[in-house]
Amino acid sequence: MAPTKKGILERLNAGEIVIGDGGFVFALEKRGYVKAGPWTPEATVTHPEAVRQLHREFLRAGANVMQAFTFYASDDKLENRGQALKITGAQINEAACDLAREVAKEGDALVAGGVAQTPSYLSCKSETEVKAIFKKQLDVFVKKNVDFLIAEYFEHVEEAGWAVQVLKTSGKPVAASLCIGPEGDMHGVSPAECAIRLVKAGAQIVGVNCHFDPLTCVKTVKMMKEGVEKAGLKAHYMVQPLAYHTPDCNCQGFIDLPEFPFALEPRILTRWDMHQYAREAYNAGIHYIGGCCGYEPYHIRAVSEELAPERGFLPAASEKHGLWGAGLEMHTKPWVRARSRREYWENIRPASGRPKCPSLSTPESWGVTKGHSDLLQHKEATSTQEMKHVLEKQKKVKSSA
Repeated sequence: MAPTKKGILERLNAGEIVIGDGGFVFALEKRGYVKAGPWTPEATVTHPEAVRQLHREFLRAGANVMQAFTFYASDDKLENRGQALKITGAQINEAACDLAREVAKEGDALVAGGVAQTPSYLSCKSETEVKAIFKKQLDVFVKKNVDFLIAEYFEHVEEAGWAVQVLKTSGKPVAASLCIGPEGDMHGVSPAECAIRLVKAGAQIVGVNCHFDPLTCVKTVKMMKEGVEKAGLKAHYMVQPLAYHTPDCNCQGFIDLPEFPFALEPRILTRWDMHQYAREAYNAGIHYIGGCCGYEPYHIRAVSEELAPERGFLPAASEKHGLWGAGLEMHTKPWVRARSRREYWENIRPASGRPKCPSLSTPESWGVTKGHSDLLQHKEATSTQEMKHVLEKQKKVKSSA
């Protein structure tokens, strides 16, 4: 019989570093298994081999959480704006849990099941209706006996709190992660107050994911930590940011950037940026450190390598990666061999190779959130009239920027 793995809270309570995996949605979209727009995870059923392989690459890179690919797998999202899948949320979530468990058994990894914000909340459905959506997903996670649960990618702390309340009924550990920056959620609730509400709702781990770059996310979690401690509460902290530089973002994050989602590549962080991120997060007292959209396994490997002294080991993928470029000592060209040192890569200032492009963009700040008519969702495909409206709105916003 295999030894019982320590749970997420056991690891964090012992001061261990937990490394999350990366952004499956973006990674699998680039590989041709996820459709940009709906961003739903039916690939767990239609192309399980692709999902399994990505899990394995993140495990090899040092991640010890295999987060089931269940992002946006609620039935209301699967049926939104003309998407007509003949696959249910339950089928997707069950397959996702099985794939994550299969790979987790290959290493010292835990399996997490996750829920995310819903179209129903944006459309002002009731608390009871929204909670019913979370409960339907939770039933699968309980059936598959995941190790812990994550409520992630919430722009509004109110909805995240509802999710936590539902997930807590399972008796399993619950993490809650908002996609917010230092300005707080989309209703103006500060990071500190958001964290306090989530802890009071029952989350044992709180933090942020997505929408902003690593250092912005670390800053936001530090604000959350300060708020929780000032309130006399206790929690562990997590951060799973973008792998894109976002210094020009407003409170909505990278989805307001004109480059979103198909021209973000010039903003990608290097592996050396990831070393800085990992160290900053750890020094801030954050012990659950992972990634979200834009992260590839080599990014997570860099996080693992930076924190190897604290963890006591290097990831398996470091077998093919000399630390700080040491493998370049084997290169045929002497000027490349000269780059095989930490000092060189820590001080590199990468060029974009795009002389006519700006270094920053102007976000498209539409200023709409839950309750606004533009965010009402429906099962029918987006109509010609709706497209005419959004194009006119886009033109108006750009002209006033």
